[in-house]
Amino acid sequence: MNSTNPAVDVRADVWLWAARFFKTRSLAKQAIEGGKVDVNGGHCSKPAKPLHVGDRLQITRGEERFELIVLALSDRRGPAPVAQALYRETEQSLAAREAARAQRRLGAAGLLRPPSRPDKRSRRQIQQFKDHQD
Repeated sequence: MNSTNPAVDVRADVWLWAARFFKTRSLAKQAIEGGKVDVNGGHCSKPAKPLHVGDRLQITRGEERFELIVLALSDRRGPAPVAQALYRETEQSLAAREAARAQRRLGAAGLLRPPSRPDKRSRRQIQQFKDHQD
């Protein structure tokens, strides 16, 4: 398929892989089948669903949720700058992801990490403590 021809349809799993949302096509396929991808407000039920320029996608990947508009179609995975040119993320999505990132940062602020890994004696004490709790 030619990535410059706007009339060509591209499978949803192939486009998600080419746009670098998922590392492999099979991960993109699993996400679609698992209900993690919506197209134009409706559930994307099949990995072979054709995408068109102007489609609105909602992608959930781990804790992140993306809302984006398809700007170009491609069936080839290229460098990150080329992949980022395939879509435009909405302002609401960017703001929501930044707020979630800040919230996670604040949530982890109360956790004090030890300066180094525990030594062998400390690891044994930790294990004994955990075993005693059960």
